[in-house]
Amino acid sequence: MGGGRNGKQQQKSNNAKNELPSDPSQYTILKEGQADILMHGNDVFYNKTQVVNRDLSIAVLRTFVAKRKEENAAMWAKKQDQKTSTSSAQPPPELAACESSEMDASISAFDGEANEAATDVDKVQSEKENGENGGAQADVAGQVAGVSDEVAKPVIKKVGEEPRPLRVLEALAASGLRALRYAREVEQVGTVVALDNDKVAVEACKRNIKLNGSVASSKVEAQLADARVYMLTHEKEFDVVDLDPYGSPSVFLDSAVQSVVDGGLLLCTATDMAVLCGNNGEVCYSKYGSYPTRAKYCHEMALRILLACIESHANRYKRYIVPVLSVSVDFYIRVFVRIFTSANAIKSSPLKLSYVYQCVGCDSFHLQPLARAVNKNNSLKYAPGYGPVVPQECSDCGKKFNMAGPIWSAPIHDPDWISSTLSNVISLQSCYPAYDKIYAALTSISEELLDVPLYVSLHNLCATLKCTSPSAVMFRSAIINAGYRISGTHANPLGLKTDAPMNVIWDIMRCWVKDHPVKIQPADQSGSVILSKEPTIKANFTRAQAALSHAQSKKVARFLPNPENYWGPKPRAGRRITNKHASLMGPEFVNNITRQRESELPNAKRQKLEESMCQQES
Repeated sequence: MGGGRNGKQQQKSNNAKNELPSDPSQYTILKEGQADILMHGNDVFYNKTQVVNRDLSIAVLRTFVAKRKEENAAMWAKKQDQKTSTSSAQPPPELAACESSEMDASISAFDGEANEAATDVDKVQSEKENGENGGAQADVAGQVAGVSDEVAKPVIKKVGEEPRPLRVLEALAASGLRALRYAREVEQVGTVVALDNDKVAVEACKRNIKLNGSVASSKVEAQLADARVYMLTHEKEFDVVDLDPYGSPSVFLDSAVQSVVDGGLLLCTATDMAVLCGNNGEVCYSKYGSYPTRAKYCHEMALRILLACIESHANRYKRYIVPVLSVSVDFYIRVFVRIFTSANAIKSSPLKLSYVYQCVGCDSFHLQPLARAVNKNNSLKYAPGYGPVVPQECSDCGKKFNMAGPIWSAPIHDPDWISSTLSNVISLQSCYPAYDKIYAALTSISEELLDVPLYVSLHNLCATLKCTSPSAVMFRSAIINAGYRISGTHANPLGLKTDAPMNVIWDIMRCWVKDHPVKIQPADQSGSVILSKEPTIKANFTRAQAALSHAQSKKVARFLPNPENYWGPKPRAGRRITNKHASLMGPEFVNNITRQRESELPNAKRQKLEESMCQQES
């Protein structure tokens, strides 16, 4: 029954090549959260893996709604305090008398308008009850409603209890699944504009909007448009802008930072991880304006490159970003940033950027700030950063440095937002299909050191020295006992973030090797050079109380395996699915698509195809 009704709702695409089928039996109904969509092969892009992305976005959106309400209430409370303090100052008697008479006149005028409006309302009500003048009744009611609204407007503005509903833009909608989930699962969302420049995708989106009922139809509108042009022509219009492209978001960032209202939220995904992680450094520079380096911290560096790029685009329009959450998960990264406007605040943007010096022989890395703040004559000035922070050769192993960046070196998370989002996820557990995954990610993020960029890998440190590895608890304890802080990272199960300098880290490893000797290595190897030096501190591997995080002590799972096979990227929409895609989608899925495609062929073509296959077999 549902399939027949859905078939009547679908519309044919104007693109004859990719015309959508009219037979409802050829569609598959997919459900995620409270939204349903109809899918046919690979005509419109859909990736089940991105359920984590969509769940996390909904959780952050709910937090944004709550924060927005708090900020709105605080703003009105501040205005009321200002009014109270202003009114407490008594004016001269002549001015007070003048203001009193004016106020009386305003009140009498307001009461007069209100009484007239009430009279008209009573009149319309009586006519409605008597059933007279149906056509005139609507006109009068409309006029009365207009008068009533005009009279009530000053009162509403003074109270300012609730901010207006959110206006959301999904710039690359595809099937519209994300837009539908926003509309149905976040109550404070008023309008969702779902854009796509592919006619087939827009038709599919419209079909899915109708499938999801009146709530979706009243809130979501699908439009065929180029996202870049649309955002440029709708400056500071959307409270939330969501960018989730297939690949790099770089071409959309300039227009996206302009279309967000002041204090609004920009959500951005990048899936070109090979580029961001250093496999194609020149391509990364051309897209993001930063040069990456291949290191174990590459996934966090990818987040920081993307944030630096967004900040660069925002600064051109006297705007700046405040990251609230940045996540590296599965095969992509996702950042959530608020955008504000201030010509004065953007002067401090260079303080948030740094270059990275990465030793080619060992795991030592150092950050070079791009700028510094200087207090001069009781005023804050900005100057270039002092440098270089490293000599020509690494002081630990004697090898050269590779230089990368600039990257975002300021915090990439807001702890208040993380705790609020995590609480929301726990309280609404049944609303998130990927609850386990996002709970694990948020738990790991909540325990990170926010002011420490990048991280080291304990296994890589041991690989450089060719030694056995101490347990993570022992290494953490040694760092803590030396007077420094240490935490894990959500981007790598083996990564450790610490504010201990690299010479202290290598001293701890030297102490470990003294108790756990290694075989003699060639003298020119990095590990041999490091171990040839005596440690300047005595490492204490006694277990520290803070060696285990709260989640570890409670045995909370933080890094979960993929829930099913072939949990990864999928082919671009419209691409013909063949056997070569079995590694991405699984042989069973590929076979089903092939059978479906063959069943849709005309009889003559199908017979010809079968004959050719028989000839090939013989």
